[in-house]
Amino acid sequence: MLQHHILTILIFLPLASALVVALLPKGILNLSKGIALGVSLVQLVLGGYMFVRYQPSPGVHNINGFQFSERIDWIRLDLQGLGKLSTEYFVGVDGLSISLVLLSIVVLLVGVIASWSVEDRKRGYFSLYLLLNASIIGCFVALDFLLFYLFFEFMLLPMYFLIGLWGGPRREYASIKFFLYTLLGSIFILMVMIGLYASVIHPEATAVEMGLVGAGEFVTGEIIAEVQRLLQAGEIPADQMVKTFNLVYMADPANLVPGSFLDNDAVRMVMNYPARFLAFLCLFVGFAIKVPAVPVHTWLPDAHVEAPTPISVILAGILLKIGGYGLLRTAYLIFPDGALHYAWWIGLVGVISIIYGALNALSSQDLKRLIAYSSISHMGFVLLGLASLTAEGVSGAIYQMVSHGLISTALFLIAGVLYDRTHDRMIENYSGLAAQMPQYTVMVVIFFFASMGLPGFSGFIAEILVLLGAFGASTINGLLPKWMAIIAALGLILSAAYYLWTIQRMFFGKLHVKIQHGNNLPDLGKREILMLIPLAVLTLLLGIIPSTVLDLVNDSVTTFVDVILSTGMKNLQTP
Repeated sequence: MLQHHILTILIFLPLASALVVALLPKGILNLSKGIALGVSLVQLVLGGYMFVRYQPSPGVHNINGFQFSERIDWIRLDLQGLGKLSTEYFVGVDGLSISLVLLSIVVLLVGVIASWSVEDRKRGYFSLYLLLNASIIGCFVALDFLLFYLFFEFMLLPMYFLIGLWGGPRREYASIKFFLYTLLGSIFILMVMIGLYASVIHPEATAVEMGLVGAGEFVTGEIIAEVQRLLQAGEIPADQMVKTFNLVYMADPANLVPGSFLDNDAVRMVMNYPARFLAFLCLFVGFAIKVPAVPVHTWLPDAHVEAPTPISVILAGILLKIGGYGLLRTAYLIFPDGALHYAWWIGLVGVISIIYGALNALSSQDLKRLIAYSSISHMGFVLLGLASLTAEGVSGAIYQMVSHGLISTALFLIAGVLYDRTHDRMIENYSGLAAQMPQYTVMVVIFFFASMGLPGFSGFIAEILVLLGAFGASTINGLLPKWMAIIAALGLILSAAYYLWTIQRMFFGKLHVKIQHGNNLPDLGKREILMLIPLAVLTLLLGIIPSTVLDLVNDSVTTFVDVILSTGMKNLQTP
């Protein structure tokens, strides 16, 4: 029973709890913290169960290859002569998503603990936090585009208020900027989603509509193949076609309606530009804003600087990964021809993001801004790995999302520890902290070294896989030149420079804190140690035993790369 509903519980438990918290009487508002913590602990247990029970499988383009899946008809509309609309509550995980779901569960739990000191409007804060929790998990498990889009959009609401109401002095500016950038990206994604809906049929529902199988009966693979054959032969009347938002069916070219707007064989042009290439670009821009990639990155430093520490943790640890995951699940799988056509440019954007983010981090005087720009640099490796379309590169991209999720979570907690004590984030205002805060210094050194990709930490495994994939792409598939990997490697040197320089300035020399709390700065408290130690252990574990994640993703990544290269090349060669 649990096996079939575990993802639904992960989504709707925080959603229901958000309503409970919002309705709490004033006399027991402290209970809101306990409810949020209880929800995260239940999710942690369920995540552990998923990790133990998950069996590596290709997934990706096989409707039966997803695990812990649940499918329920959600919306059915008869559009008369235009056919019928079908959308499902369809959730499941494969190798592309399982590690990101587990990452989200861990980071969301850390975020609750980091929020324990919140006293201002607790009921509103924790109800919004729980809404955000549900939306994040929903994005990573949704396999219906409309469902995915609803979760993607729904994240805007709690993030906007959590930054705008509990953030720093410029919180209104930062929250509005975040909202507008993400909304702009959502519009690009929405346009493509509508075009895909008009171009793709649901083969199972269409078989029922045609009378090939009775309602409620099992639809075999042979019947689906027959429906697809009839579709491509133009023998299914328009009023019997059931259109779908199913992401797995959208990724199968056999479900594309011949002559439709996004059909492979009919090269539709929009302003003298192939419609499928334009659709891929729209999805890329929409999700690149979320990654974020240069030049659509400017919302991130402002949002991080003004957001409260727990929300910075969620923003860097999870929300940026939704951009990378969205590219994998939608843009690449549905438009493999676009992925191949724009591989060089995506690689270039990744390289520019790596170097530009690192240079800005090197010049940053604000500790949170430095970490924010380092996130832009490290997420550039995700784009480079995806652009390579090699097994090493794509595995490295997913590994980088998991690794960066853990490391960036710890980095923003570290910045929050200092800010809680002095309300000052300026690097130049500190020196000699090592003598005053030895435990804090150890944690800073661990996570700074992990972020710069030192061997033994998860960051090293992720970045070496991406660089291997990018370097090998020139000979394996010819998509990326070797110089991209060489320039990207310079980002590792720059990250070492800004992290080592920060350690030198803040932690060595004579003790000095500009705001005169310096002579009595307390070291890490029990709650702070409780958050940082597990993150350090996980970062080391993934650096020493990378198979912990790679075994989960390998089968799906291999299938993903094969599908993109084979289908994409076939589509590009179609006259």
